[in-house]
Amino acid sequence: MEKLTVALLGGGVVGAEVTRTLLARSDALAARVGARLELIGVLVRDASKERDGIPRELLTTDAEAVVAGADIVVELMGGIEPARTHILDALAAGASVVTANKALLAQHFPELITAADDAGVRIEYEAAVAGAIPIVRPLSVSLAGDRIERVMGIVNGTTNYILDQMSREGWDFDAALTTAQELGYAEADPTADVEGLDAAAKAAIIASLAFQVPVAMDDVHVEGISSVSADMIETAAAQGFTIKLLAICERIDNPDGTESVSARVYPALIRDDHPLASVSGAFNAVFVEAENAGSLMFYGQGAGGAPTSSAVMGDLVSVARRRVLGGRGQVAQQVRESGDILPISRISTRYQMTLEVHDRPGVLLRVAEIVAAEGVSIELVQQTRLEPEDEAASPRAKLVIATHSAVESALAATVDSLASSDVVESVKSVLRIEGA
Repeated sequence: MEKLTVALLGGGVVGAEVTRTLLARSDALAARVGARLELIGVLVRDASKERDGIPRELLTTDAEAVVAGADIVVELMGGIEPARTHILDALAAGASVVTANKALLAQHFPELITAADDAGVRIEYEAAVAGAIPIVRPLSVSLAGDRIERVMGIVNGTTNYILDQMSREGWDFDAALTTAQELGYAEADPTADVEGLDAAAKAAIIASLAFQVPVAMDDVHVEGISSVSADMIETAAAQGFTIKLLAICERIDNPDGTESVSARVYPALIRDDHPLASVSGAFNAVFVEAENAGSLMFYGQGAGGAPTSSAVMGDLVSVARRRVLGGRGQVAQQVRESGDILPISRISTRYQMTLEVHDRPGVLLRVAEIVAAEGVSIELVQQTRLEPEDEAASPRAKLVIATHSAVESALAATVDSLASSDVVESVKSVLRIEGA
């Protein structure tokens, strides 16, 4: 039986899981691939450090040697450099590559795809988006003959766990984050998760795949969940909504017949009867809308060593099988050289605004005039009288206003005008409404 050599770059949680799978299931993998997969080395920073699941004799700090000797390179280092250099070196040497590096792909997707195509080999990256959920292959292969209109998903398990606990248990943000860290869902420094950066990198990859346009992370509008409060969760529930951090990638038809693309990440309201509203805990889900296929949803574990290693192993078997059978490497021209990426200000969406206002005659009329002055139409208003803090306090009311669809710039201007109005005490929250 033919043999294929495999080099693993990175010996962390996922790297250890991949190593265990390669060693423990060698016969079963050989039967699937048609060749034995021989792990020749695991690149780490410190080869003297004990690593659970990785035999010491496989550990190495010599990147050049381990990459040069491999038919397939699996990159699990993370970060941009030196991961980018190692991958490009591997591709140039004729090795196929598997990577879970979302940050690298979000910044250098066209470069890596072109390098693989020039070398006649493949680069696979299913594990870079939504863990074990198979979404890359459906977007790039299964739906290649269809027209994908929109992809909307929960692609970060940490933030979904936090928002789910706030919704189900009534916790505040800090308590939910602390528990997420204790359970291993969130890092000691949770910034990339809670500020939406992790989801934004995945959105860039999804948009590039779905619309064949190079979308970098800098093209993605990003807002995190750190400002989401228990009051916002409660108000949303009363209106029949759930708050989720959503990655939204959308194809937009312009009036002149051209197309543009939008990629954005933010906490949004989604109706309780939408499939994404029921995604709980640290799970992920991706909702795809295509012209002919209609609506499709992919759901499953989005993070952790085992789910991510499952996606890595799927890619590894795929590229190994292709090497055994021969044939063309990467599909040429998977992405166009450029595309029109719309800024958030030009996107049409809907707002739900929660205001604290003076409770006196004429306030509702004044609020309606301010909204109308910006060209925005109100769909629904709900008013609730607030209990005064003391007998001397002037009467206050809470207004929850839902708008019809409007351009983001007009909606943002509406919020600014309301905030400076003499009838509005404060703007308590502003959330976009999606999936309705």
